[in-house]
Amino acid sequence: MGGRVPRLVRAVPVLVGVALGVALLPASPALAHNSLTGSNPANGAKVATAPAAVELRFLAKLDPGRTKITVTGPDNIPAAGGEPAFSGSRVRVPFAPGAAGLYIVDYQLPSSDGHPVKGEVRFTLTTGTAAAPPSVTPSASPTPSPSPTPTSVAPESPSTTPVAAAGTDDAGRGWLWAVAGGLVLLAALAGGLFLRRRRSTRP
Repeated sequence: MGGRVPRLVRAVPVLVGVALGVALLPASPALAHNSLTGSNPANGAKVATAPAAVELRFLAKLDPGRTKITVTGPDNIPAAGGEPAFSGSRVRVPFAPGAAGLYIVDYQLPSSDGHPVKGEVRFTLTTGTAAAPPSVTPSASPTPSPSPTPTSVAPESPSTTPVAAAGTDDAGRGWLWAVAGGLVLLAALAGGLFLRRRRSTRP
């Protein structure tokens, strides 16, 4: 018993020193900074078929409210098709591909020591949407003038001819009655003169 106690007493300072040494060691970068561990597509990859989403994988869990992800394509055109979806240490961004060319995924997230972690993943899309050809406005062609429509001659009203004919007939009949009346008057006068002459010649 007497031998064991001095040994434990001598071991206490050693254990305390080891504990203090570990506590005073600088924090490991792996524990202080969150870092990218992989991506899909991989950094530097060349893909012929565009993925539905770009995925980034990190060492530690991500904070959606403090993590920023952007995706840009050729000519710095945005290629993110929606909001990022977070799942623990992974984040997926819907991909909206455009023309073939280089696509860059930029990320920025906080770390435990207060320093932001920034980086990017680059991949090349070998096939993409062809650029739309410039629209050409066709020159205005002269509008052909409509062919003249022959003017239709309205037929004479049926009432016109009968009225004129009736007027002509009435005028003719009036003239005949006038002539007949004159003849009757002349005949009456001649008859009267003839009777007077006969009376005057009687004894």
